[in-house]
Amino acid sequence: MEKDFRYSNWVIALPLFSVLLLWFVYWLEIRYDYDFVENGILPRTFSGLQGVIFSPFIHSDMEHLYSNSIPLLILLAALQFFYAKQSLLVVTLGIIFSGLVTWFIGRDSYHIGASGLIYVLVSFIFLKGILTKYYRLVALSLAVIMFYGGMIWYVFPKVDETISWEGHLAGMVTGFMLAIFLKIPDYEKVIKYEWEHPNYDPSQDKFMQRFDENGVFVNLPPVEIEEEMQSYYSSNYVVNYDFIESKKNEPKPES
Repeated sequence: MEKDFRYSNWVIALPLFSVLLLWFVYWLEIRYDYDFVENGILPRTFSGLQGVIFSPFIHSDMEHLYSNSIPLLILLAALQFFYAKQSLLVVTLGIIFSGLVTWFIGRDSYHIGASGLIYVLVSFIFLKGILTKYYRLVALSLAVIMFYGGMIWYVFPKVDETISWEGHLAGMVTGFMLAIFLKIPDYEKVIKYEWEHPNYDPSQDKFMQRFDENGVFVNLPPVEIEEEMQSYYSSNYVVNYDFIESKKNEPKPES
């Protein structure tokens, strides 16, 4: 299972390229005086559906862009390192479904920014790590909730009227659903001993049969001991032995 946690260039390339793309789009707005806000999600309108794809790349100002860039760098790097085979699928489905949910439940206003994707990554990494029960992924989940646990307040209305709590809520729900339904091989502990198997039956274990219900070591009855000895040392093959008489007084060869 350790082979699944290996560093690759994508651990740096994926988050770096994603964040640079956000900054490039913002640079285009400033350089050529574009206004991409109208390409965001406008709930329950046909034209607003374009924002499902475009809204994560659009930001209102430098502060908005910067506040999303750092978490996106960290979370995408963690996603690529621990879930390398599923990272692109999680990002793609996360953008699409969180955008659709925002389009369906959002206020009558343009919803823009990569914060919805950030909530997808936070909720996915947290819940998937808990579900796998693998200690490294559980530790990653605890680290994510430690650093980003305060984000939970921004999925509720009235906390901050200037943010899209609908996009945050949509991202969190989408991340949880992906963690539950997306098939990812669990990282299980390598089974070294027979008693670690889930179908292990102690009553069939010869060693465990030597202990009574109080855990006291007891000897098997003579009949069972005899049967056990026969099972270990009996054989259906005929063995012929040849004995060669050694000569005690025979001189040893000199080397």
